[in-house]
Amino acid sequence: MRHRKAGRRLGRTTSHRKAMVRNMVTSLLDQERIVTTTPKAKEVRKVADKMITLAKRGDLHARRQALSFIQDKSVVAKLFEELGPEYKERPGGYTRIIRTGNRLGDAAPMAILELVNYQEKTGAAEAEDN
Repeated sequence: MRHRKAGRRLGRTTSHRKAMVRNMVTSLLDQERIVTTTPKAKEVRKVADKMITLAKRGDLHARRQALSFIQDKSVVAKLFEELGPEYKERPGGYTRIIRTGNRLGDAAPMAILELVNYQEKTGAAEAEDN
């Protein structure tokens, strides 16, 4: 029985699951939007929210804690310089899960995991940026 055992196993070994969650959190913070299965999105959301909370603190210890998990200095820099101040006044709930239906190959429930302040770039906005 699995009483009082939190978290999903996702059909992987512990090391594979930890590496997968690290990679997905890094991709989410870098791209601000990822497409994945619903159970994976629910697990990644927990960790991503904790990383943004560290960025809101903004001190050296928080940055080192984030670096120990994310291991990509450019993503950690973006997290602390852009995303942390952006969510400073928000008391939590930095991500949203949008369910998109089932995958064709294996009928796995799919979802989009994105940051709540995510703005999709349009052609006009990209032209202004250049």
